[in-house]
Amino acid sequence: MKAILLVAFGGAAGALARWAMAGGIDQWARGSRFPWGTVAVNAVGCLIIGLLYGLAETRAWLTDATRWLLFVGFLGSFTTFSTFSWQSFDLLRQGHAGLAFANLLGSVALGLACVWLGYWAGK
Repeated sequence: MKAILLVAFGGAAGALARWAMAGGIDQWARGSRFPWGTVAVNAVGCLIIGLLYGLAETRAWLTDATRWLLFVGFLGSFTTFSTFSWQSFDLLRQGHAGLAFANLLGSVALGLACVWLGYWAGK
């Protein structure tokens, strides 16, 4: 039950942070066709997940509860792109370049294909 509450609380906070940050940036870039808010959220999420994993490897301060709250809850809701980027980086770091690039290219291609399919099915 504790894990569920931590993930839920972190998820709510992450969703609100994403909404506020992306909305604020999109308002600032009003008139631009480029999705600056999404790009900024994804970049910040990647920076945070890299920082937290780097700290976790050099210090023993991340408990299971902290991981549920920050990684699964907050960052999972703030941006799944950070998790996708971390997993690709981790594969590279472990010497699995082929798997990393398959994840990168496959996820983007599959994501675009699924958006197209969903859009087509919705029409």
